Amino acid sequence: MFVGLLACGTLASCSEDALETSPTDSMSGDGLMGNANAALVPLNGIYRSMYTAGWSTTGNTHQCYGISAYTLMAEVMGEDLIMNDMGSGWFWFDCVYNVKPRYTSGAWRSYDLWNAYYTWVSNANYILAAEETMAGDETDRNYVIGQAYAIRAYSYFMLAQSFARTYKGHESDPCCPIYTEPTVAGTPGQPRVSVQEVYNQITSDIDKAVNLLKGTNRKHISHIDYTVACGLKARIALVMEDWNAAKSAAKEAIANSSCRIQSVEAFKGVNSTSAKNVMWGAEVIADQSGMYAGLFTHMDWEAKAYGESARKQINKQLYEKMGLEDERRAWWNPKDATNKSNGYQQEKFKFSDIQTWLGDYIWMRIEEMYLIAAEAECRLGDEASAKTDLMALMSKRDPKYSCDKTGTALGKLTTDETGSLLEEIITQRRIELWGEAGRIYDIRRLRQGFRRTAEMGWPSSAILANRPTDDPECYMWVLTIPQAEFDGNVNMDAATDQNPTGDYK
Repeated sequence: MFVGLLACGTLASCSEDALETSPTDSMSGDGLMGNANAALVPLNGIYRSMYTAGWSTTGNTHQCYGISAYTLMAEVMGEDLIMNDMGSGWFWFDCVYNVKPRYTSGAWRSYDLWNAYYTWVSNANYILAAEETMAGDETDRNYVIGQAYAIRAYSYFMLAQSFARTYKGHESDPCCPIYTEPTVAGTPGQPRVSVQEVYNQITSDIDKAVNLLKGTNRKHISHIDYTVACGLKARIALVMEDWNAAKSAAKEAIANSSCRIQSVEAFKGVNSTSAKNVMWGAEVIADQSGMYAGLFTHMDWEAKAYGESARKQINKQLYEKMGLEDERRAWWNPKDATNKSNGYQQEKFKFSDIQTWLGDYIWMRIEEMYLIAAEAECRLGDEASAKTDLMALMSKRDPKYSCDKTGTALGKLTTDETGSLLEEIITQRRIELWGEAGRIYDIRRLRQGFRRTAEMGWPSSAILANRPTDDPECYMWVLTIPQAEFDGNVNMDAATDQNPTGDYK
């Protein structure tokens, strides 16, 4: 089992109330967990690791830099974010679904994700173990403990989405082990439990996080506050198809956040946590830059690195769904000479300072909350409210946009268009959150299949014509569990507990 503990580090900060913390070698001990202010040190260490490369695997670190790397991984697994070439190889094996057989290695995606998420769980558990004994003001304690619950909920949510089929219809499928107590070397490993049991833990944790964080004040944009916890709850509820919970949580996030929908120009480059629509993200300063191991190196072609050798482009058919006056068209360049027969070059994600490799990572924007609310309301039959929330976004994107669609029908494939209101909301989500939401997660929860085509702009080497991308019940996108887990966990047997290494059982 994985019990690795992060070294605690300091967060970047540009404010006068920055946390003054210093590195430490351990997450445990009365000095750190004895009171709420001291517990911010290990908490900051967790957040720092969410955008730091080089600790979660023993190799391939240029594609393993925390949350933003895993989002890009999930984006290139779908049909909307095109890689026009293999380039140096980073993310290409995710794109062409060639990582599952590599589960015996400590340098590939299985180990990377499993180790990262369980390390965050382990560190959160050390903080939560002090819930009843932690000294300090009640609000300060709630701030720390609430975040630990949110981190654990988020980690198990992403483990479930990575190592099992989607929640609905697969509640009894095997998922992953659950740990709620601190673990050390020698702690017995736990067996896999069902998808339902993992989601029971997720919902319990996120509800506790929401309750504890309400009424607290965030100290840094990297921290999960009340509105971000509500946003995470809304995401979880979407996957569980709990439309009332998704609507309520998204609306609560909107009502209580100081964030507002911004024009594309106001958050140009999607690289600054100071933008007024950013709910949660990592503020990256010069000495914390991942350089080649970072999001913008893979996205921004002007850096003359991976973003140039393996260009990231939009599905041309999705691009054409935007109105001619939709300001989001500025995120892509159909006239770029390098497009050739592929998709359209992305200009959405750019370094804020290409000379120093600077650019913040954005993990949640307020626009997502409007789209979640609209989808949930549509599912509940409240189409008037769904259109109101959709228009709250679209009125800031396209002055000529209107929508008179109705219904909730979705096609078997993402290209089988029905013309429904729900499909329209999902389409706007695909455009608005391109590169930010992890497209394959949406395809899975919607239980749709997809096909890549040359007409979209996909190169022939990544079309996957002989793979079952059209079957939402397949195991193509369910990662294999790393061999290291079976080697160290007496309660897991590779012969019976390993996920299929192929597309089907």
